[in-house]
Amino acid sequence: MTIRIGGVPEHFNLPIHLAIEQGLFEQKGIQVEWTFFKGGTGQMTKALRDNEIDVCILLTEGIITDIIKGNPSKIISPYIKTPLIWGIHTGVNNPLNYYPNIYNKKYAISRFGSGSHLMAIVDANSQSKQIAEDQFVVIKNLDGALQSLDALETDVFYWEKFTTKPYINAGKLKRIGEFITPWPCFVIAATDKVLADQPTDIDIMLTVIHQVCDNFMQQAEQSIQLVSERYGQQLKDVERWFHSTEWATNGWVSNKMMSSVIFNLHTAEIIKKDTLIPELIWKKEKS
Repeated sequence: MTIRIGGVPEHFNLPIHLAIEQGLFEQKGIQVEWTFFKGGTGQMTKALRDNEIDVCILLTEGIITDIIKGNPSKIISPYIKTPLIWGIHTGVNNPLNYYPNIYNKKYAISRFGSGSHLMAIVDANSQSKQIAEDQFVVIKNLDGALQSLDALETDVFYWEKFTTKPYINAGKLKRIGEFITPWPCFVIAATDKVLADQPTDIDIMLTVIHQVCDNFMQQAEQSIQLVSERYGQQLKDVERWFHSTEWATNGWVSNKMMSSVIFNLHTAEIIKKDTLIPELIWKKEKS
């Protein structure tokens, strides 16, 4: 059976693409099929719920929130162990230039429940600010944000800073600040269905992913060059990104990290304090 994997079209996922291209999954007897999700984590959590995908690489806070809200999935491994650096952007013709002035503006978000939505709330909360629901405008993806910001329909957009750097270099976006996620940024999640039906295949898939990520980190010069070529980014930008990013090489998920994310989601009122927290992490059956 095929495992359907999804993720954003960003450089973080290059190790998995290399594993597919090099036939590493097939060598271990499993088939994987990759789907790009330009709409980010919010689009992927919906795809997991709708059984359109089996496994996703998505933002930690997004999948935790959605599992708590009923998504029949589990976190099966960390993916990126380092925090995500969110660039805070506005349109090049927008008079907004000062990061502390953003909190009463219109926010472009890919979807409600997406990283661009949740991080804006967490950031505001850390500054003792609140963002009203009607300040958010759904723009679906990065392309939608570029159009919305340029038309001055929205003022603020949170997206991973190295992904947006080429648009800043080209004069299509203006970065006015940064916000660092206070936890490791990406995890791998899978539906309860695939975990029940194909647990051995999922284990094999994770082993391949961890190995290819380890190789990717060990071959720094080659990996940096490859990211620069494939994603149209300047070498100096890729070097900074690469040396601030660490991929997971095993499936251990920190309980402390999980409790910290839930604390921040409670504090930002993204989930209610009295909400029952379900099992979030895949507990493998002992053979």
